[in-house]
Amino acid sequence: MPNPIIIRNPEIVNEGRRFRADVLIKNGRIEKIGPNIETKGRSEVIEAENLLLLPGLIDDQVHFREPGLTHKGDLYTESRAAVAGGVTSFMEMPNTVPGALTQELLEQKYKRASQVSAANYSFFMGTSNSNLDEVLRTDGRNVCGIKIFMGSSTGDMLVDNATTIEKVFSNSGLLIATHCEDDKIIRQNLDSYKEKYGEDLRPEYHPLIRSAEACFASSSLAVSLAKKHGTQLHILHISTERELQLFENIPLKDKKITAEACIHHLWFTDEDYQTKGNWIKWNPAVKTAADREAIRKAVNDGRIDVIATDHAPHTIEEKKQTYTKAPSGGPLVQHSLLALLEMERKGLFSLETIVQKASHNVAELFKIVDRGYIREGYAADLVLVNRNRKQEVTKDSLLYKCGWSPFEGYSFSSQIEKTFVNGNLVWDAGKIVETGLNGERMLFNR
Repeated sequence: MPNPIIIRNPEIVNEGRRFRADVLIKNGRIEKIGPNIETKGRSEVIEAENLLLLPGLIDDQVHFREPGLTHKGDLYTESRAAVAGGVTSFMEMPNTVPGALTQELLEQKYKRASQVSAANYSFFMGTSNSNLDEVLRTDGRNVCGIKIFMGSSTGDMLVDNATTIEKVFSNSGLLIATHCEDDKIIRQNLDSYKEKYGEDLRPEYHPLIRSAEACFASSSLAVSLAKKHGTQLHILHISTERELQLFENIPLKDKKITAEACIHHLWFTDEDYQTKGNWIKWNPAVKTAADREAIRKAVNDGRIDVIATDHAPHTIEEKKQTYTKAPSGGPLVQHSLLALLEMERKGLFSLETIVQKASHNVAELFKIVDRGYIREGYAADLVLVNRNRKQEVTKDSLLYKCGWSPFEGYSFSSQIEKTFVNGNLVWDAGKIVETGLNGERMLFNR
């Protein structure tokens, strides 16, 4: 086993507190937290007086594109981008090729991740109009949850059969995560805009085509079904002010219905389409400044429970196509923590809130075993941040396979110094550390 590691006197942000202490890492776990820790025998000491120490982020929504779409990204490249950004664990969506619609296909993704992923991992079981039996076989002890695309997907991954949706909500005892946009409303909007402008549509029409009305119609349906059947429902990437009325600001432990906000909806607005175009084309769409401000407020008051990325890379060539042909989605995991820290500098969120929403609450919501906190006995998934060193986003600094970022040209005020996954140093001073040790499959207390 490697020698123990002592992280000496960082400012720790954890469980609503900021304090200074040493952290001892041994055998992949946090052995001890306290002042002036010493060990018998050899140990590596990391002087961290001027650094922040945070629990690694747990991103509950990414698309790493493997299998079948690996020209965009894969588990090897995107997991390394994740740890470079302080994301030590991820939950990946089922809309790969083939989609994770059987237990066998789902397990193939876990096997591949065990071979190549730098971060800890879990994969959602996918739902179609015809795979209910497979969905109900999902083991909640080692699978994070079930994903339903209630809009905005293609082929078998779009679940638009009302009977199927009802059966999943009524029969599954696992957390159901939903993408909520009403496809009927979107199609009507798209037809209307094409009638006005032909095929010459511009990216700034995106939030009008994939409208707030479409989001609310689908989200409110999901909430009504969850209330009817007592389902644990988690609605992903909230993008509108109107949807926020569906959620309560009560303690997370008392909730059956929860919500997630994503970095792009917290950062960009519809005004940015003028300069960013398809590079910020996501589903659900980035919407108005009022929507963004409302979502930020909901993060702070407790109606939004989790912050994630919806990391979804596409190639430069794909995104350079016309609006109607360019796919939706973009890469974010390498810069999500930096973006949150930038928002903290602007007074939008506290450090404690960032850690709560991007680490602690994800662990609590999904009942993850021994992760998401800086606690003795927990896995040593940790991030050291330098708040006094800037980090410019340049093309040659990107680890994404797709080779671009919506943040290119921006200079963040902080830098990720080191990232530990299961006690292993995997990111150090701007470089990936290839140890030969991979992330682990996350387990769940269910």
